[in-house]
Amino acid sequence: MTDAVRSSIPTIGSPAPDFTAASTHGEISLHDDRFKGKWIVLFSHPFDFTPVCSTEFVGFAQRTPQFEALNTQLIGLSVDSVFSHIAWMRSLEQDHDVKITFPVVADLDQRVASAFGMIHPGASDMAPVRAVFVIDPKRMIRALVYYPMNVGRDLDEILRLVKGLQYCDANEGTACPANWQPGEQIILPPPATMDDAAQRLADNEGNADAKDWYFVKRDG
Repeated sequence: MTDAVRSSIPTIGSPAPDFTAASTHGEISLHDDRFKGKWIVLFSHPFDFTPVCSTEFVGFAQRTPQFEALNTQLIGLSVDSVFSHIAWMRSLEQDHDVKITFPVVADLDQRVASAFGMIHPGASDMAPVRAVFVIDPKRMIRALVYYPMNVGRDLDEILRLVKGLQYCDANEGTACPANWQPGEQIILPPPATMDDAAQRLADNEGNADAKDWYFVKRDG
């Protein structure tokens, strides 16, 4: 059994495995000075020159300014070579009128994919599945999502996820409800004591958004 097969999936709240690898922007590492202070969205794809992956890369390219506005660096990854990545990026830019400005890691030995638990033998022939890791500036894993080979990612949801994490970090004691978008109401975590529960309802008496002691929304 290979190390890639034995690799475990990192968990939310754990340090992101660091790596140094070749990419379309030269050798990169999660701790590069060029990424200092930034959030990172690391996403993998099975192979270059495949149709579903192509739609995702075009989508990420189109949304790059939005991620940059959130101080977030995109980094792609697959087990293809740098030369394959370059050829594919040039093809996508020519065919779809986009500019791909983020680096794409060439993980030929599967070391990065293994460290991040991207190799799922039952889902592929030792190629990375469609994984997404949201990593904060302290290089902690804040979210991770895995997708099957035959279903592309919702890129707007990844963008929303980063916005939600950043909002909650900036506004301690809040949470984002389902389908939340910036500017919409947020959720207050449930009170931890009986007295707090009574106070929560008293503080929100007459507030139509206070459905119960444990379910209270307020403007963000």
